Amino acid sequence: MSFTHPVMSWTAAAAVLLGAGPLSSMAQEPAATVKLAGRAVPEIEKMPAGPQRDLVQYGHDLTVRTFALIGPEVKNVRMRYAGNNLACASCHQQAANKPFAMPWSGVTATFPQYRAREDDVSTVEERVNGCMERSMNGKALPFDSREMKAFVAYAAFLSQGIPVGANVDGAGMMASKMPNRRASPEAGAQVYAAKCAVCHGPDGQGQRVGQPGDAQGYTFPPLWGKDTFNNGAGMNRLIMATRFVKHNMPLGASFDATQLSDDEAYDVAAFMLSKPRPVKAHLERDFPARWNKPVDSAFPPYMLGAPADQHRFGPFPPLVEKQKQIADEIKAKAAAERARAR
Repeated sequence: MSFTHPVMSWTAAAAVLLGAGPLSSMAQEPAATVKLAGRAVPEIEKMPAGPQRDLVQYGHDLTVRTFALIGPEVKNVRMRYAGNNLACASCHQQAANKPFAMPWSGVTATFPQYRAREDDVSTVEERVNGCMERSMNGKALPFDSREMKAFVAYAAFLSQGIPVGANVDGAGMMASKMPNRRASPEAGAQVYAAKCAVCHGPDGQGQRVGQPGDAQGYTFPPLWGKDTFNNGAGMNRLIMATRFVKHNMPLGASFDATQLSDDEAYDVAAFMLSKPRPVKAHLERDFPARWNKPVDSAFPPYMLGAPADQHRFGPFPPLVEKQKQIADEIKAKAAAERARAR
């Protein structure tokens, strides 16, 4: 069952997101802040034996061994939901526990939430399927499947003790300023050869645990080619990829112990995204509101008057400023609508 709300008008959505709508006017207690860095990770082994523990354990296993349970090489063809041999933990590192590596800790404190990609309020289940169809290049899980329930149960387990509505410090990725220039895939190729190829291979195809067809996945995942995320994934956006690389790569890096400069992360991410990968159909349906489409979403339609190459490789600050101007105009229109309705 879906708990999404009806799609709001573009002015109503803008009003809510920009702090001018009915949600922002409600009296609220100041939100608590929970820091994930240094926070103890809940231990499944300490749960009482029974169905709940079994489901949480299955969610953990699906996260770290996605390829072996629902990947494209599993023997049961009905269980082939993922379209590549990555694991969810390829991006959501340390079993979805690592701060600023898109952890699932705190998910239940922030969902349901408005998602610009759909221009609607999305549930955790819908977010899981977004990853299944994009990062995993596969197909949606049935909402009533044991696999979906396990993912949700595991996220809830990791989120225990984090109050609903809390500010989760360490969720998502660490913000970083993009260089105000076009990224250089050529310079990125040099960074890749020096600092990335040892794990991901000179051809970006990763290091398999076994052989193709054995459903054993990778020690280090491929970054391009047919067995990786498709062009509809969030990681296919240069700003997002840059922030992930900056604060999580190479192996051993973290938000407080980075190994690459801003320019190195920017260029090597551009090099990775310049390579071929699976193509997701109907990307033009993403971000139907258009005004809040991320500036690094490198697929049409565009509305900022910039060439496609700039949306793909930057520079992004001019696009961000243009988008801010549009958002301000929409906010003003929303305010005018409210004034006329009084």
